[in-house]
Amino acid sequence: MSRRRKKPLFENVEIVDLGAKGKAVGKAADGRVIFVPFLAPGDIADIQTIKKRKAYYEGKSLIIKKLSDLRVKPKCKYFGICGGCKLQHINYEEQIKFKQKEVENNLTRLGNLTLPEQTFPILKSPKNYNYRNKMEFSFSAKRWLTEKEIEQEQEITNREGLGFHIAGMWDKVLDIDECHLQEEPSNQIRNQIKRFALENNISFYDPREKTGLLRTLMIRNTSIGEWMVVIQFYRNDEKQIEKMMQFVKKTFPKITSLQYIVNEKDNDSIYDQDVIPYHGKTYIEEKMENLTFKISAKSFFQTNSLQSLEMYKIIRDFANIKTNDIVYDLYTGTGSIAQFISKHAKKIIGIESVPDAIEDAKKNARLNKIDNIEFIVGDMKEIFTQDFIRKYGKANVVITDPPRSGMHQKVVDNLLKLSAEKIVYVSCNSATQARDLSLMKHLYKIEKMQPVDMFPHTHHVENIVLLSKKKS
Repeated sequence: MSRRRKKPLFENVEIVDLGAKGKAVGKAADGRVIFVPFLAPGDIADIQTIKKRKAYYEGKSLIIKKLSDLRVKPKCKYFGICGGCKLQHINYEEQIKFKQKEVENNLTRLGNLTLPEQTFPILKSPKNYNYRNKMEFSFSAKRWLTEKEIEQEQEITNREGLGFHIAGMWDKVLDIDECHLQEEPSNQIRNQIKRFALENNISFYDPREKTGLLRTLMIRNTSIGEWMVVIQFYRNDEKQIEKMMQFVKKTFPKITSLQYIVNEKDNDSIYDQDVIPYHGKTYIEEKMENLTFKISAKSFFQTNSLQSLEMYKIIRDFANIKTNDIVYDLYTGTGSIAQFISKHAKKIIGIESVPDAIEDAKKNARLNKIDNIEFIVGDMKEIFTQDFIRKYGKANVVITDPPRSGMHQKVVDNLLKLSAEKIVYVSCNSATQARDLSLMKHLYKIEKMQPVDMFPHTHHVENIVLLSKKKS
């Protein structure tokens, strides 16, 4: 039987940069690049490799021998274990510098594009913590155990957990008692629900055994102080559900919308499930300038409300819409961008593949008394065709905000055939944005670019680009 080859250990590796997904970048002694999470440029560390590839390694740090000047003390006690907020050990000012560089590198290196003179500095988030308006937590009958717990000899009896899934472990949850991503009473709600469940023998879900009652907890809030709580149960145990829902209602009168779901499927997705109202409204409201948005349990809404408003202002400024303009809003979601720019346009056509999102968009347009938007549901690559353009009119301006995978080739082809005067491309993945812009560079030039930090302490960054049609 062959022996398994030992994975190399490299000593005194200097971290020189941040790479994909916020992983630190160093160079191993054999010349290969090595990617390591939770380190900072300027750190010097001994690194144990975990995976070996042809051109690089993946590893974990064993000991940090020299700490970078860029480091700060992480606010969260779960840093390094929880899968989120992987950059909170780095000064925020430095985080945004790396994000700016990543966007610029993706466009110039991957897209072979020339950055415009009007490349603006990244827009910082007004809040570094407590900026999220939506958090989702999972219950687990078998929580993730720390190394210290595993090493101890006595039997562990308190296995229930309520928190976040550990990366790569779909059935394990990191039990948490505090999170700094959403303002209070988010932590209080989660902790009190867990305490009540344990005291009253309300069981936690086990995805392997398909047992237990409590599955997930969603907490949403808005900038005007409205709160929504949605609890997902595995089966319709009316007595236990009533006991839990009544407790939450009495303990947290601040909750505006209290609802629940009974989901007997294998996965936790709620989009094909009925949401059952228990107390209060079936939605919460958010306000942006003179607009009001109703947000339901299934609604998509940008999770950083304050920064979303600033991003929408930039989109509106870049688009510079005139009163006779026809605007296409591709991947419109719940139509928040379309409504934000609506008063400046002759007509807006919003397209989205998710029917529930389109229903939300229509309801909010009626709520805001907006009558110059038409929302269409359908798969973008199938519905956005030359026939579509003939039916709804040739757009002067296009706003496109695709998913991380970017735009389908068919969508790019029809955008080029449409040949609108301006395109505002909003992206949550500048790598796929660079690919799409490269496909359009023979017809369009980049006029302006504005990165936006929507998610501090993570590697995610939005990028807004204004394209204008080249003159013949």
